[in-house]
Amino acid sequence: MKQNGIPLNEIVTRNKALKCCFRRNFALNMINAALIMVIIIIIKLIYAESDISTDLENSTIPNTEDITISKNRGADITYGIDDVPPWYLCFFMALQHYLTMIGAIVSIPFILTPALCMAEDDPARSYIISTMIFVTGLVTLLQTTIGCRLPLVQGGTISFLVPTLAILSLPQWKCPAPEILETMSHENRTELWQIRMRELSGAIAISALFQVIVGFGGIIGYMLKFITPLTIVPTVSLVGLSLFENAAEAASKHWGIAAGTILMLTMYSQVLINVPVPIVMYRKGHGLQVIWFELFKLFPVLLTIVVMWIICTILTVTDTLPVGHPARSDSKIKIISDSPWFRIPYPGQWGIPTVSLSGVLGMLAGVLACTVESISYYPTTSRMCGAPPPPVHAINRGIGIEGFGTMLAGLWGSGNGTNTFGENVGTIGVTKVGSRRVIQWACGLMILQGLISKFGAVFIIIPEPIVGGIFCVMFGMICAFGLSALQYVNLNSSRNLYILGFSIFFPMVLSKWMIKHADVINTGNDIVDGVITVLLSTTILVGGVIGCLLDNIIPGTDEERGLLAWSKEMELNVETSDEKQGEEYVPNTFDFPIGMQLLRRWKWTSYLPFSPTYKPRSGMCRCSTKK
Repeated sequence: MKQNGIPLNEIVTRNKALKCCFRRNFALNMINAALIMVIIIIIKLIYAESDISTDLENSTIPNTEDITISKNRGADITYGIDDVPPWYLCFFMALQHYLTMIGAIVSIPFILTPALCMAEDDPARSYIISTMIFVTGLVTLLQTTIGCRLPLVQGGTISFLVPTLAILSLPQWKCPAPEILETMSHENRTELWQIRMRELSGAIAISALFQVIVGFGGIIGYMLKFITPLTIVPTVSLVGLSLFENAAEAASKHWGIAAGTILMLTMYSQVLINVPVPIVMYRKGHGLQVIWFELFKLFPVLLTIVVMWIICTILTVTDTLPVGHPARSDSKIKIISDSPWFRIPYPGQWGIPTVSLSGVLGMLAGVLACTVESISYYPTTSRMCGAPPPPVHAINRGIGIEGFGTMLAGLWGSGNGTNTFGENVGTIGVTKVGSRRVIQWACGLMILQGLISKFGAVFIIIPEPIVGGIFCVMFGMICAFGLSALQYVNLNSSRNLYILGFSIFFPMVLSKWMIKHADVINTGNDIVDGVITVLLSTTILVGGVIGCLLDNIIPGTDEERGLLAWSKEMELNVETSDEKQGEEYVPNTFDFPIGMQLLRRWKWTSYLPFSPTYKPRSGMCRCSTKK
């Protein structure tokens, strides 16, 4: 039968397709509306937090203990975790954090897209970059507002890239031969990479449930009693040490530019840090005034990038550098023209994610590595930004939100998960700015860049040697912050020296050997082989596990192991002021911005491991040690 010359079965098929398309668009619109509502709520929470900070400043009943902790822990910082710099300083310091993380985030899609069988001129490459940066801003906003509330950036990580490449190297996901790819139509080529992206998206989202359960379920709190200084040192230090090849690869594009970047950053952040610069500023009612501004202390990274970028531009205009050289300021200019002006990333933009056991097990290795790494960063970052030791409920929420963020990254189709950015932890150490508000401003820049692609493309074209020079300093800072935990242990103990040396050196040996012998693991099951290979190749995971096992197995006194001093850093069972003989409640930096009075009124919230009112029961990590 026909209707208007069209077969009836074709009409039915078209109607079904239209209904399916309508349902999909309706669902996506609902998701986007919910996302907008979440962002609005978070912004309201941030403003509520500003009101709380103002109330605290005007309070006549200060908490003496909290003031002592803040002074002792924040003596060498310009802005502490709860400080709110002026909006114009927030913007530039947020831009500094944005520039620090943008290079690491953008490098992941450039490695991922060829494995997805994408064409080099496919505009979807810029869509993936924008999606990853957009999700980074969204998850970081959640983490700093209702998560652990430390000034941490949650973004893409190489820990997920390794299992991703392992999954895509399986026979069913290997790319066809180049001659076959060249003959494929645009629609078939698009479906070729999107079906792989859907597989990765489902695997990432499902494997992230492990982090969500471990975090919000409070399991992390029970594990913390085994995480000692000799566990933290190899885990954090190996993050910096393992990235030296990435820094060297970028810096080697032009060692002169990279060396100039290192020298300039050293001058700004260390030598000229206390040298004020006169600037002219207009103030209402006072007219033009000359004030002395600590420019080098607040913006060493941003100043270095701008000055070195200008130098690269001069070398480009004068043709001192040959065409196509990585140090030229126009070497990546095509990225700007290929990027659209405006695009909204949304969940399922590449299709509905698919799930397979092999993909989930492979991604689980990346989730485990990220969990260990993030736990190591919390006390380090807390100390750097002048905050009290992170309580167990903040750590539980931090891991839970990180897992939730990885789920969002999978559903949005970024092709990667989320993890604490070590580069931005290093930025806090260099700039001495640990304000939570600065990171929240950076979130706004990330979300904006995810929507306005050409805006972010401008920063993506930073010459590689400049990025390499910045990495050399930042990764070194990360390594140094990891080693700083040695101040708690007895370095005259041969026991501690043995654990320290072996837990740092052996993971690097094993990782290098695994890279050169990728096919050495052969259990007869490709999935099991991939999981084992990823686990053994991840230095931070191997180093953390070795340090944890040896420190908890080899006999040693609490003082020798550094537990007596470390207990002051991880005071997981410190009572809030109102729990001590009915004192008036004073908000804590790790509390929710609003709703604390309601939570404190409900006694059952003390049983929720992620609630600020949580009271650890027996079996929970109690960092008190025997005298």
